[in-house]
Amino acid sequence: MNQFLRMTRAVSLAAALLLGFCSVALADENAQTSASGQEAQLKQAVENMQRASIHGPHKIDLGNQAILNLPEGFAYIPSQQAAVFMRALGNHVDNNSFYGLVFSNDISGFVSIEYADAGYIKDDDAKDWDADELLSNLQEGTKAGNKERSEKGIPPIEVLGWVEKPTYESATHRLIWSAAIRDIGSNVPEKEQGVNYNTYLLGREGYLSLNLVTDRGAVEQEKPLAKTLLNAVTFNDGKKYSDFNASTDKIAEYGLAALIGGLAAKKLGLLALIGVTLLKFWKLGLIAVAAFGMGVKKMLFRKKAG
Repeated sequence: MNQFLRMTRAVSLAAALLLGFCSVALADENAQTSASGQEAQLKQAVENMQRASIHGPHKIDLGNQAILNLPEGFAYIPSQQAAVFMRALGNHVDNNSFYGLVFSNDISGFVSIEYADAGYIKDDDAKDWDADELLSNLQEGTKAGNKERSEKGIPPIEVLGWVEKPTYESATHRLIWSAAIRDIGSNVPEKEQGVNYNTYLLGREGYLSLNLVTDRGAVEQEKPLAKTLLNAVTFNDGKKYSDFNASTDKIAEYGLAALIGGLAAKKLGLLALIGVTLLKFWKLGLIAVAAFGMGVKKMLFRKKAG
């Protein structure tokens, strides 16, 4: 049984459970009205994404920085429609850095594309990496960030370990790493724990990140798809890492390891919503749309009217 069929069955079951829950909650009229409004907002967001979706093979401009040669079997959602969807799920989106979402029937979640105008990142520290030290830095930084997460109403999280240790290809300037995270005190089974499978491509003026949002039960199967998307991205002429001009260009205030350690830990304040918490919202979103008779990906990959 493929991932999409498994997801569809899970959604059907969850939708049935939701209906049972709603029957108990009818006494709370305000809560019911709020839930109905959220469902309607989400349904509209998905319909807008379906109309705006671009299916591969197709060349996608990523700002003025790069091109994504979207492969067949993938659907790209432009940043405007994708941002509305993300916010409908309760997530923060930075309009200046968010480039959109990519879906596939073979990915249980989706891939979020962002660009960071950080400047040229020196990569010479990659040769001295210690995976255990990087993991320790990520864990400690995440602990320190839990106070801010709690103030924002985001559950505190913990980093459990590597799903994939950091690797950097100096020839292609591509970085890949992934850590398992969960809400502190959660008893969620391991296969359902949230995972961000992080892939990066360094450029002259900053870097692109393509973040696969999925769970541990699916990540091994979906890693090749995330790498396929990463390999399909190329920076434009003049924007490539090799185009760097030391006499004129901005140099980032941090090195490559910061994308795994301290900086990544700080970003988990946001990624908590694009990891553990988002996975919960994602499943709730599927339930909400399923209540209208059609799942998110089924809508995105159906034939457009007209």
